[in-house]
Amino acid sequence: MSDITLEQAQAAVEAAVAKSREMGVLMDIAVVDAGTNLKAFARMDGAWLGSIDIARKKARTARSFNMETGAIGQLSQPGGPLFNIEHSNGGLISFPGGIPLRNAAGDIIGAIGVSGSSVEDDHAVAEAGAAAVS
Repeated sequence: MSDITLEQAQAAVEAAVAKSREMGVLMDIAVVDAGTNLKAFARMDGAWLGSIDIARKKARTARSFNMETGAIGQLSQPGGPLFNIEHSNGGLISFPGGIPLRNAAGDIIGAIGVSGSSVEDDHAVAEAGAAAVS
């Protein structure tokens, strides 16, 4: 199994922080490795305390199921095939802001989770962090 390096994890966090600043939002940003263990984290000054746990869970959720948390959210609506999945695995997050991270070969090596603003902003910042990993 491939795993994210510290350098890659820090690059993702730095890119996400830069995007957050560009957007004028304060975020909590978590990067987990292939085993869902926390690899890198940043809490921007003034970012919500409650978003620390959400960012970590978004990253863990994205890696655990190898899909963006927003996609899980669509599948977990009432009547959907993953309805109530957020209650499994010690609590998952099923709204946007978590993205699996891939290396240059396309292997999933971890995930990023971002929380602190609207889910649209969270997702945009997570995308910026994901784009920094190769």
